[in-house]
Amino acid sequence: MVSNTDEENDEIHIHDIPGGPVAFEICAKFCYGMVVTLNAYNVVAARCAAEYLEMYETIEKGNLIYKIEVFLNSSIFRSWKDSIIVLQTTKSLLPWSEELKIVSHCIESIATKASMDPSKVEWSYTYNRKKLPSENGNDAHWNGVRKQLMVPKDWWVEDLCELQLDLYKRVLSTITTNGNVSGAVVGEALSAYTSRRLPSFNKGVIQSGDTTKNRLLLEAIVGLLPADMGSGSCAFSLKLLKVAIQLDCEVSVRSELMRRIGQRLDEATVADLLICASAGETTHDVETVQKLVEVFVAHEHQSLMEDELQEIRSPKMVSNTSSKIKVAKLVDSYLAEIARDPNLPLLSFVNIADLVSSFPRQSHDGLYRAIDMYLKVS
Repeated sequence: MVSNTDEENDEIHIHDIPGGPVAFEICAKFCYGMVVTLNAYNVVAARCAAEYLEMYETIEKGNLIYKIEVFLNSSIFRSWKDSIIVLQTTKSLLPWSEELKIVSHCIESIATKASMDPSKVEWSYTYNRKKLPSENGNDAHWNGVRKQLMVPKDWWVEDLCELQLDLYKRVLSTITTNGNVSGAVVGEALSAYTSRRLPSFNKGVIQSGDTTKNRLLLEAIVGLLPADMGSGSCAFSLKLLKVAIQLDCEVSVRSELMRRIGQRLDEATVADLLICASAGETTHDVETVQKLVEVFVAHEHQSLMEDELQEIRSPKMVSNTSSKIKVAKLVDSYLAEIARDPNLPLLSFVNIADLVSSFPRQSHDGLYRAIDMYLKVS
C-alpha cells in the first residue's frame, strides 16, 4: 500500500479495517514494542484488526493474534461479566467476529456458566444485582460474620437482559440445549427479558414503540418457550397472548400461547382473563376466553382417556378433579365480570357457561350471581 501511494502524499487510508483507527493503533503499538492494554471493550476490535493485518505466527513467533487468543481464553472467557461485554461488542464487528468464532465462544462461555450448579456459583459472577444489606454491613442482624449466601437458580437472568434479541436468542437456545437449567428458570428469564424490552408489558398492553419490532420480539419470545408446559407462569403466557392479539402476531403464535394457557387454565385469575376486545361492541374479548376454556376441556378429556387406558388409579385423577373445580369457579367469576357489559350477546354468555356445566363445584352461587347480573344489565 505504501509503494502504491503518490510520492507527494504520504497518507494511507485503510477504509475497511475492522475496528477503525483505534484498533489499528493497538496493532501498530504492538509492532513497535509499546505497551498495549487489552480489555473486554477493545479486545474484539484488536483481534479482528490483527486478522486483517495478517499478524500470524507464521510471520513472527509470539505475534499479536496468538497473544490475543491467549488473553481471550485465559481471562475473558473465564469471566461472566467480560464474556457478556465482549459478546455485545461483536455486533459492530460482523462478519469478522463471527468468522473468527469469537461470537460462538462467548455464547458457549455464558451458557456454560449459566448451566452450572448454583452451589458452585459465587455472587461475584453477577453485576446487575443490588448488594444485600449484609454485604454492606448495614443489616441489623449482621454481627461481623459473613455467611455464605445461597445463590438462586435464576442468578443469571437479569444480566442477560442486556443482550440484543439476536444474541439473546442464541444464548438462551444454547442454555436450553445444554439441558442443565429447568424450564421454569428459562421461563423466568424470558419473562424478565420481555418486561425489560417491551414497555408496559406487565400491564398486558403495548403503549408505544415500533410495532413491527415489537411483534418480532414477541414472536421470538414465544418461539423460545421450552416444550415443558411448566415453564413460565400462566399469567406470563396470558400477558404474551394479550400483547400478541394487540400486535396482530401470526396465528400460529397465538395458537401456541392458547394451547399452553388452556392446559394450565386452573392457574389463571379473573384479572388475567379480562382481555380487551380489539374490535366490535363488546368490552372484552370473550371469544378468546371461550377458546381457552375449550382447550382446557379437551386437555382434561384427553388426560381422562389416558388414565382409563392405563387401567390404574392414578393420582392425576385427583388433580383433574381439583383443576376442574378451580376452572369452574374461575369461569363463574369471569361470567360475573363480563355480565356487566350491556352489549354482551346472550349466546356468548351461555356458550362459556355451558362448557363447564358438568364440572364439579363446591357451590353454584357464583354461577347464579353471574346470571343474575346478566339479567339485571340486559
